[in-house]
Amino acid sequence: MSQPRRSPRAEERKRDPERTRERILDAALVEFGEHGYAGARISAIASRAGVNQQLISYYFEGKEGLYRAVVGRWPEQSGPGNQPDMPIHEVVGNFVRMNLDNRAWARLLAWQGLTSGGETGADDGSGPDPYFQAIVDDVRRRQRDGELAADLDPAYVLLVLFSATMAPILLPQIARQLTGLDAGTPEFLAAYTEQLRRIVEHLE
Repeated sequence: MSQPRRSPRAEERKRDPERTRERILDAALVEFGEHGYAGARISAIASRAGVNQQLISYYFEGKEGLYRAVVGRWPEQSGPGNQPDMPIHEVVGNFVRMNLDNRAWARLLAWQGLTSGGETGADDGSGPDPYFQAIVDDVRRRQRDGELAADLDPAYVLLVLFSATMAPILLPQIARQLTGLDAGTPEFLAAYTEQLRRIVEHLE
């Protein structure tokens, strides 16, 4: 029989609850990125974050709530890389660098795709996510401004560009075979972002 859940004692919650919550989210991103939702363990997340496991229940009401909170951080964390006044090739380069600096995000997205949303309902077919709808609308605006050829569909262009920014993380062996460079090196990053810039400019 499972033990009833208790609220952690005040001293367990630390003096800065927001910082503790952020540590848990950071640790959860790594764990979910490495193992997916089904394979991730709450005990491992608590250990990574250096907190009592009961704090996860206290702040997030369990594994599913924690997973949704992790996924919900993406729009805010990715926002600085996509500003309206940035040319689209710069946005693409920013996302390549963000993915390489924080590989867990790309891996988490890959797990979501492999499990079709899994137990969490992350992709339940209920309609467009407002975040993704907003970036499609942004590319449509860029198209009206002349950054994208009129005969291209912004949604499909975005799908291609999303895939391109994640390729060094999800297909490093292919990148190495094709280019002769390790996908994690500065040399590859410089060459890849420059080539993506040229490719995107040809979409105008």
